[in-house]
Amino acid sequence: MSSVDLTPRCPAHCQPVRKHGSYTKSRRTARQRQAGFSLVEVAIVTAIILLVAILGIPAIGTYVIENKVPKVGEALQRFAIRTKANAQGGGETPYAGVSTVALAHAVSESSVFDVSGTGSRRVVIHGLGGSGQGSNGVVTVAPVAVGGSGMGSGFALTLSNVSHAACPALASLMQGVATRMTLNSATGGLLLMDRDATPPVPYRAAHAASQCSQGDKNTFVFTVR
Repeated sequence: MSSVDLTPRCPAHCQPVRKHGSYTKSRRTARQRQAGFSLVEVAIVTAIILLVAILGIPAIGTYVIENKVPKVGEALQRFAIRTKANAQGGGETPYAGVSTVALAHAVSESSVFDVSGTGSRRVVIHGLGGSGQGSNGVVTVAPVAVGGSGMGSGFALTLSNVSHAACPALASLMQGVATRMTLNSATGGLLLMDRDATPPVPYRAAHAASQCSQGDKNTFVFTVR
């Protein structure tokens, strides 16, 4: 007579019963996997991101200024050429009435400069350094005496508080229309070019670059006649 197996059988969907110790360890492992980052880890990552951002801001600012220089230089060149053309037949002092207002009017529709104020108090901000407040970081235009002639025989374009990032490139662009160029930096004033001098002082880009001071401490004066 054959015997009958009375051992309970588990259906296919049934899971075997786990021992208490194995079940507890499994739950603990699951909780560890779901725990995520600790507060210390988040703080470290945040500090690294902030450090990278702080170090990168000056580099970004320098890149923006370097890319803006050609547009600023070209706009000032156009203004100088147009002013010279309009002065034809104006006598010995054709630039006696030239002022910053004329420049502000010429670049008012341009996206290169920021123009603020009204009337005779208009201000042209060049965006190559400086704060743009008062006389800091702005472009001014005024009549000057050139070659022993009277006031208004020439005019000067002055850019204050220019960053070292724009310093040599701006001078290289403007030397094409200026007859005289000076630089006032942290080390003092320097003549960079003078075509009317005897003998003439030629422009040298390497020399101009070496004289620029770090930061927004460079003021250029471009004289045109």
